Amino acid sequence: MAESPSHQFGQIIGNVLESLIEPVLTDFASHNGLYLDHQKKPRAARRGKKVTWEDPYGNVHGLDYVLERDGTDDVMGTPVAFIEVAWRRYTKHSRNKVQEIQGAILPLAEKFRWSNPFLGAVLGGVFTDGSLDQLRSLGFSVLYFPYETLVAAFSRERVDIRFDESTPDRAFRQRVRRIRTASSGTIRRVKEHLARANRHELDAFMASLKKRLDRMVEKVIIIPLYGRCTEFATIDDAIRFLGQGRIRKGSGDLQKYEVTVTFTNRDRIEGSFRDKAQVREFLQFIARQ
Repeated sequence: MAESPSHQFGQIIGNVLESLIEPVLTDFASHNGLYLDHQKKPRAARRGKKVTWEDPYGNVHGLDYVLERDGTDDVMGTPVAFIEVAWRRYTKHSRNKVQEIQGAILPLAEKFRWSNPFLGAVLGGVFTDGSLDQLRSLGFSVLYFPYETLVAAFSRERVDIRFDESTPDRAFRQRVRRIRTASSGTIRRVKEHLARANRHELDAFMASLKKRLDRMVEKVIIIPLYGRCTEFATIDDAIRFLGQGRIRKGSGDLQKYEVTVTFTNRDRIEGSFRDKAQVREFLQFIARQ
């Protein structure tokens, strides 16, 4: 089945957003000793054209951009940033897209929590305040290009991309044809207009990325936990035990190590480990980041 003109149009606008942010991320990676992976980049270290990572549950997620430490064309590195790009025209679709982004990135963030990766979303079009706040509440940095700034950027080059649900397919096809036949210079100027109109937001997004990856260890806390384990079949039994005041004193056996690492940018990573070897491995991993 052929793609609808509106779907083709959405893909084109999404490609414009990607081609705007990609050189910015490439420059950042170059200046910070990182490897930037994306779908348009051939890479021997991964299979196929898609950038995919597996979450802790064995699910594979396709991603737009991943920044890696110690990555090369031939070697997969440690992911330190996951960034998704999306376009939506109507508010009724924005919440679903936000949930889709969450579903792809949050499990990966959990898997690679020791490197505390940056979570980013580059969004264009129409997204509700609630959907944007939802992402931010989950630790995402959001770079948002509102619909009107996209319309204005194209209009500066005499390209009309404005539409709504009443726009007929014929008009969509004309818009798609107009953008596809536009010169490279026209599209370059559109991206320049769009970047200028959203310069503050773009700078803030990149500053948050730099801040996350520039963090320094501020404090390491290690708490060896000793005690005797008392197990209960129900919560009520456990509560009754606490109320009886018969908790046995004494050091008991070493149960685990609780480790907390805080950073100068207020990030915090916590871990629980059975023995010193695991604690040492954890801290050595942190030191390499």
